[in-house]
Amino acid sequence: MQNPVKILRVNGVEYNSNRDPQFYRRLPKQPFQIQAVLGGKGTVSIKFEAEGKVVAEKSVTLPGKFDCSVTFDTPATRIGVLTVQMGTEKIQRSIRLDVLDHAWIG
Repeated sequence: MQNPVKILRVNGVEYNSNRDPQFYRRLPKQPFQIQAVLGGKGTVSIKFEAEGKVVAEKSVTLPGKFDCSVTFDTPATRIGVLTVQMGTEKIQRSIRLDVLDHAWIG
């Protein structure tokens, strides 16, 4: 299976693990917006997990989109996992989500 995830966005910005993480940071109780733009043909099952819990799960007809949001109550760095499954094949993308204890100064 080719990777159906064409664009992965966090908080409206295309996710790039080499980008300054300030683009992806939030304060406690502020939502992270996760969006995957999917291409190809067929149907996939897609889910987003954080802290060992499934935040959102959906079946998407390709091409299509997957949107969800997740909020955390305490400051910390979390790793969210986006899993796309088509039949027996599975693709996973890890996303770093930083929750700050106070607002950025500067």
